[in-house]
Amino acid sequence: MDNFRATHHRVLMNFMVRPGGWHISFLEKDCRTVLPLKLTFANEGKIRAMHDRCGSQLLEDKQALEHGLNTGRGSCWLSLTEQQYQALNSKRR
Repeated sequence: MDNFRATHHRVLMNFMVRPGGWHISFLEKDCRTVLPLKLTFANEGKIRAMHDRCGSQLLEDKQALEHGLNTGRGSCWLSLTEQQYQALNSKRR
């Protein structure tokens, strides 16, 4: 488990439905530092896909994700590889 923590970054994915789609932002694990990459998705399917790949698979966390999607805003923790984290931490998109 220590090796997992060393090679993965925990980030908080925030999502909110707004005109134009689902707006996504990311925070460092301190919940204060904003990562520069922002995303917009046409529908919630991509949010679910990100959670399926990188989020907790505990029932409570899946239920919290669904609740957020149903209410139009929410957040969930993701565990990212170094490469995924660097993609979020760059401004090139």
